[in-house]
Amino acid sequence: MTVTVVCLAVCAAVAVLSTLPHGRFLRTAAVVVATVTLATAAVAAAVVSPAEGSTRGVVVTLVVVIAAFGGVGLVPLVFDLVEVDHRDHRPAEEPGAAATDDDTTALRSRPLRGGRVIGVLERVAVVGALVAGWPEGIAVVLAVKGLARYPEIRDQHAGEQFIIGTFASVLWAVAAAGVARLALT
Repeated sequence: MTVTVVCLAVCAAVAVLSTLPHGRFLRTAAVVVATVTLATAAVAAAVVSPAEGSTRGVVVTLVVVIAAFGGVGLVPLVFDLVEVDHRDHRPAEEPGAAATDDDTTALRSRPLRGGRVIGVLERVAVVGALVAGWPEGIAVVLAVKGLARYPEIRDQHAGEQFIIGTFASVLWAVAAAGVARLALT
């Protein structure tokens, strides 16, 4: 269990550090390190006996930190990957219209209002629901988020951003919760 806790602690530290402002290279490196240490923690948790005593609380706390802050670096990275794809496959421009990079960075430059904070809260709720053994909680979280954002996501770019960000965010939280379930059961 020691290897699992150490990997979770490293992953949590990297996840928190990934929230600091830095360039794309460092954000990518932080996401890769967090992913590798989370995967290592999963393997370690799968081969040892379940956590006992105060170690259970430490595992849950670290997993909540990983879920909450790990997505802060992951979601913009996924948006960067999508932006490259949009730029490479842009539909034909109207004759006489000049193509600019402003079109491809519009999504990145105007995130949905409050998206980062909502993402952190969303990941905490998802990981909490899964660790508590209530997977239906994911549906509740996504339904509330979708209803609250509905007026904003009717725009095509905002809708794409909402879907991509939500999927990346929830998948990260589910991965973190999966490690917790392995370590606790």
